[in-house]
Amino acid sequence: MDEELYSRQLYVLGRCAMQRLQEAKVLLCGLQGLGAEVAKNLVLTGVGSLTLYDPHPTCWADLAAQFLLTEESLGRSRAEASQAQLAQLNEAVQISVHKGDITEDLLRGFQVVVLTDSKLEDQLEVGSLCHKYGVYFLMAETRGLVGRVFCDFGEDFTVEDPTEVEPMTAAIQDISQGFPGIVTLRGGTKRHSFYDGDLVVFSDIEGMVELNSHSPQPVHVQKDGSLEIGDTTTFSRYLRGGVVTEIKRPKTVRHKPLDIALLQPRMVAQNSQEEQRAHCLHRAFHALHKFQQLHSRLPKPWDPDDAETVVGLAQDLEPLKGTEESLDETLLRTIALSSAGSLSPMAAILGGVAAQEVLKAVSRKFLPLDQWLYFDALECLPEDEKLLPLPEDCLPRNCRYDGQIAVFGTGLQEKLSHQRYLLQVGAGAIGCEMLKGLALVGLGLRAHGGVVTVADMDHIERSNLSRQFLFRPEDVGRPKAEVAAAAARHLNPDLQVTSQTHPLDPTTEDIYDDSFFSRVDGVVAALDSFQARHYVAARCTHYLKPLLEAGTQGTRGSASVFVPYVTEAYRGPASAASEDAPYPVCTVRHFPSTVEHSLQWAQNEFEELFRQSAETINRYQQTGTSLLDTDRTGTLDLLKQVMGVLRTRPQTWRDCVVWALGHWQLCFRDSIVELLRNFPSDKVLEDGTLFWSGSKMCPQPLQFDPNQDMHFLYVLAAANLYARMHGLLGSQSQPALRKLLKQLLESDSTPQNLFSAELGQEQLKELQETLDDWRKGPPLKPVMFGKDDDSDFIKVHVNFVVAATDLRCQNYGVRPVNHDRIKQIMGRIVPAIVTSTAVVAGLLGLELYKVVSGPRPRGTFRHSYLHLAENYFIRSEPSVPAIQSFHHLEWTCWDCLKVSAGQPEKTLESLLAHLQEEYGLKVEILLYDQALLYSSEWPYEKRAQRLCLRVTELVQQVTGWKPKPGLRVLVLELSCEGEEDEDETAFPPLHYEL
Repeated sequence: MDEELYSRQLYVLGRCAMQRLQEAKVLLCGLQGLGAEVAKNLVLTGVGSLTLYDPHPTCWADLAAQFLLTEESLGRSRAEASQAQLAQLNEAVQISVHKGDITEDLLRGFQVVVLTDSKLEDQLEVGSLCHKYGVYFLMAETRGLVGRVFCDFGEDFTVEDPTEVEPMTAAIQDISQGFPGIVTLRGGTKRHSFYDGDLVVFSDIEGMVELNSHSPQPVHVQKDGSLEIGDTTTFSRYLRGGVVTEIKRPKTVRHKPLDIALLQPRMVAQNSQEEQRAHCLHRAFHALHKFQQLHSRLPKPWDPDDAETVVGLAQDLEPLKGTEESLDETLLRTIALSSAGSLSPMAAILGGVAAQEVLKAVSRKFLPLDQWLYFDALECLPEDEKLLPLPEDCLPRNCRYDGQIAVFGTGLQEKLSHQRYLLQVGAGAIGCEMLKGLALVGLGLRAHGGVVTVADMDHIERSNLSRQFLFRPEDVGRPKAEVAAAAARHLNPDLQVTSQTHPLDPTTEDIYDDSFFSRVDGVVAALDSFQARHYVAARCTHYLKPLLEAGTQGTRGSASVFVPYVTEAYRGPASAASEDAPYPVCTVRHFPSTVEHSLQWAQNEFEELFRQSAETINRYQQTGTSLLDTDRTGTLDLLKQVMGVLRTRPQTWRDCVVWALGHWQLCFRDSIVELLRNFPSDKVLEDGTLFWSGSKMCPQPLQFDPNQDMHFLYVLAAANLYARMHGLLGSQSQPALRKLLKQLLESDSTPQNLFSAELGQEQLKELQETLDDWRKGPPLKPVMFGKDDDSDFIKVHVNFVVAATDLRCQNYGVRPVNHDRIKQIMGRIVPAIVTSTAVVAGLLGLELYKVVSGPRPRGTFRHSYLHLAENYFIRSEPSVPAIQSFHHLEWTCWDCLKVSAGQPEKTLESLLAHLQEEYGLKVEILLYDQALLYSSEWPYEKRAQRLCLRVTELVQQVTGWKPKPGLRVLVLELSCEGEEDEDETAFPPLHYEL
C-alpha cells in the first residue's frame, strides 16, 4: 500500500478495508456528470480496477457536469473520451472501457456494478442479475434538482465495522463486588462514551483477575458514567489497574432486489416529513421513467404540458406497499418542469454518496444505505412563480451550459458569468472540488468581466493526490494555487482565474485590502483551523460579502452559507483548544495513564535527545562555559542522557548502537526500577489507600529482547538518529543490527550509564571531561522532527516516537492503540476522504446558485451536515441575525456605525460630538486594534491633548499606524455611558470613512 499517497484516507478506512479496496473490481455504466463523479472518486480512493461502459456520444448538455469531457470530446463515446483523464488521477488503478453488450457473464466478473442515469428497464434487468449472482448493485441518477441512490448488497451482507469511531477504551478506577458489579472509570474518561448494550472486555486488572479472561459482556451505563456489569460477588477483590474496551459487533444487512424495492421502498430519512417527501420523489422518478419510455425523451424544460403528463403518470402508478401516500402535485409538477437539466453540484453530491456506498460494499466497513436515498434541492428555484424561467429561456444553445440553462434559464447563467469570487485556501481538497464546480457552472467568465481568485500558500505534496484531483504526480512541489488555476482553465477555457500564494490573514491586509474586497462579490472558504475561519468570516462581515464555508473530517462534513442581513454570521468555536493543551509534566514523566501521555513523553524524548542536546553542546562549544556554572536541574539532565554510556564522542555506527541500547535500558528498565524503589507497588498513603491506585498505574520494568519488534525498532531508530546528529553514517540493515545486538548482549559489554544517579563532584568532573572531549569535534547537527533533506529518513523520526510510545505503554500497562493511530495523533493528521469532500463541495454549489440569483428569503438557504459512514444527512435553515439594542438603537452583526472623516478631517472631539448628536451615544472608551485612544475617565489634561488631534493623527501617535494606499476605512471600537445597564451589549464597529 502506498501509505504516503493514502495517508489521510488510511485513517478513515483502516488497513484491512484499504487492502480489500485495492483488490476490488467495479463496473461503472453511464459516464454523464454523475458517472464522472463516481469514477473520479473511486479512482482517487484506489479501487483495484474500474471498467467503464457508455457508448453514447458526447453532447453539449454533458459538459455542464461532466468535467472529464471537453468540446473536443463532442461526438465521441463518453466512456472512451473519459478514460485518459481518469487514468491520470491514479496510475495504480486499472481503467478499461467495455465496448460490447452487458451480459450475464460480464456482470459475474465484478464485485460491484454501478448504473448511473440509466433507463428503468436497464436498472431492473441488471439489478435482477446482480442480485441473482451475488454481485453488489448500485443505481444512482439525477434529474435537475432531484437525485437518488439505490443499494442492493444481497440478502445476507455482513458489515464488519458499522461505525467510523474507534472502539471505546477507558481506564478503570474501581470495580465493586456484588450483583451487579459497578465499574467506576477514571475521571479523565468522558461521560457517556459507552452506551447501554455495548459489549465490552476487560484486561490488565490486578486483583479481580477473573474479568481479564471473561467473555464479552453487555454494560448498562449509570447516570454518573459508571458501568453496570454482571455478577462479581464471587470474584477476587479489585486492587488496581485495568482497561475496559468496547467490542464492535458485526451487523447483518438484508437488501431486497430492485423490482421489489420499487414497490416496497425503505428510505433513508431523519423524520416522517422527510420520509413522506422521499415517497413523493420516488413516485416522480418512476413517472419520469414512464414518460421516457412513452416518448423516448425526457420532459422538455419548463414545458407545462409535459409536466402535467408526468403528474398524471405518477397518479396512475400502483400504490406503494406499507405507506400512506398523499401525492404533492405541486412538488411533482416542479420536478417535471426542471428535470431535463444536469447540474454539477447535484452530480457531485450524489456521486460522492454513491462512491462511498461502493467503498462500503467492497470493504465491509460502515453501514450501507437502507436502501433508497432521495435528495432534492428544489429550494434553489425562485419562490415567486413569476420569476420561474420560461420555456424559451431554457432551450438548448449548443453551449457547455445547456444542462444548467435547462433548469434555471439564461438569466442565472448571465449572472454567474459576471461574478467575481475569492476562493480562500482554494487549492486544498474542498477547494479543488469547488474550483471544478465554479468552472462547470460558468462563474467568473473572462468575456463578461468575471474572475475567480484562488488563494493558497501551500505547495503540492504527494499525499494531496488521493483527494485533490486537479493535481498530478509531476506537480508535486509546485504552488497549489498556480497549478489549480491552470487546471481550472483547462476545464473551462472561458474561465478567468488568477492565483494568489499569499494567505488571507492579518499580515496580508495590504494585499487583500479595501480595494480588493470592493471588487469581490463573495468568498468561498475551506480552512483547516478555527482561527483562520474566524478571520475570514470577520473580513466578510466587515465588507458585507456572502461567505460559503465547508469542512470535513473523515466521512463527516458540513457546508454553510452566511448572507449579509439575511442569515446569522459565522459563529464557530474559537479553537479546538482542549485537545492541544499540554498534559501536566509530572503525569507525563512518572504517572502516565493514557496513550496520549505516553506519546507526549516520547515526543519530548525526541526533542531533548536529538535537538535540544545538540544545540546545548554546540553552545558550550562556542562559549567554553564550565558545567560548574550551569543550572543543574535542566541542562545537566539533558547532557547526562545524550552522553549516556559513552565516555568519548561516538566515532562509529557501533558506538551509536551501544548508546541506543544503553538509553533503552535507562528509560524502560533502570528508571522504572528507581521509581519503584522510591514508591514500592505496595506503598500505602496515610489515609490507607494504595499510592499506586486511581489514576496512578504501577509500572513494571522491561527486559530488553531484540526479538520483540518494538524493542528492536527503538534501538534501530535511536541509533540512526544519534548517528545523524553526530554526522556519522547510520544503517537500516536489520540483519546486521541483530547480529551486533547479539554480540553486545552475549559479551555483556554494554557499559552502565555513567551519570544515571545524582551528580556528585566526582561525577560532575567526569561529565565535564566528557563534554570537553565532545567539544573537540565538529558541531553537532540538531535533528528537527519531521524535517530532513532525505524524506525517507523522516520515517526514522516517526519510528522512534512510535516505538518509544509503545514501550512506555508496556511499562505502565496502558493498552496501546495501533501504530497508525499513534502516527495520526503525532502528526495531527485530520482523516479525509474524497467522497465527503465531493459532497460538501456540491452542497456549497447549490448555495452559490441561491446567492448569485439575487435577494431571496432566509428560508431558502441551507446549512448542511452529513456523516456518510452512518447515513446521516441534515439540512436546516440558517438562523436569523440576532438583534441587539441599546436605548433607541438596534443592530445586528452585519451593521456598523458610519462616520465620514470629512474635509477637513474631524478631530477626536468633533467625532465624539457627532456620535452623540447622530446616534445619541456618549462614548466612554474608544479603541483601535485593541489600543486605547480615549477614555472619559482620564484626567482633563490628557483628554484635552487627545481631543484636539485629528483622528488619523491620534491613531498614528498612539499605535505607530501608517495609512496604506487604498485604505478607505478605519475600524474603531467603542463603549458608551450606560452600557453597564445592558446585558452583554457589543456595540457595532465604527467605520471611520477616510
